[in-house]
Amino acid sequence: MTGRIDLHRTHDGAVAHVVVDHDAKLNTLNPDLMRDFAAAFAALSAEEGLRAVVLTGAGPRAFIGGADIGAMAAVTSPAGGEAFIRLVHGCCRAVRDCPVPVIARVNGWCLGAGLEVAAACDLRIATETAKFGMPEVRVGIPSVVEAALLPGLIGWGRTRRLLLLAETIGAAEALEWGLVERVVPRGAPGDASPAAALDAAVEEWLHLLLEAGPQAIRAQKALIRKWEDMALSQAIAAGIDAFAASWRTEEPVRMLGAFVNRKRQAG
Repeated sequence: MTGRIDLHRTHDGAVAHVVVDHDAKLNTLNPDLMRDFAAAFAALSAEEGLRAVVLTGAGPRAFIGGADIGAMAAVTSPAGGEAFIRLVHGCCRAVRDCPVPVIARVNGWCLGAGLEVAAACDLRIATETAKFGMPEVRVGIPSVVEAALLPGLIGWGRTRRLLLLAETIGAAEALEWGLVERVVPRGAPGDASPAAALDAAVEEWLHLLLEAGPQAIRAQKALIRKWEDMALSQAIAAGIDAFAASWRTEEPVRMLGAFVNRKRQAG
């Protein structure tokens, strides 16, 4: 079984939940699964009514446990290696190119290609039992493609620890480093299951995203993407252009007007 990409909707279809379902192999990514992953995100990205995406792995054991070792072991040439890693990059790029926020719901192991996919997401939320690592050097290859996002998240020193020492860190340390933005405790016996607690925390973030202007959120994600590749002066100029362009939609007039009216009524 090569696994599959499952998709379901919430919030009247405005939120897509993408599930990497290869649970028998810790949701590791093989070539067929990576092609399906990129295609699913490309289709979602074309939907005008989409407001957010939640990405997770099937079952409680793993988000994405990395690239499929068997598939990598079958590579026999530099050309084959390039073809394989371009598939990994294609998954990460599809997430980054998605015009709406993508939340990584990290429910277990998040390793190698899985951590690269998580880094490509806009926000990351994890259970307290999640584990993170980049073990590639232990099997004779470097960590590449969207591992290049890690210094911006956690700094160069911590990136070197993950990539050179191939350390695995827990959720608490990942939170301290800035690798994830929130960690959800397991709770006391009798409380909601870890999966339910994680889902509830994701819903809190979705509520905040859905309260915002849809076009403003899309513009903000696009601007953040630009900032990553720009000098400060260029980033500021791009922000000025994006701010002015928001008035090409009705959102600023409508939402600013509603805010002012609420303040008047409250006063």
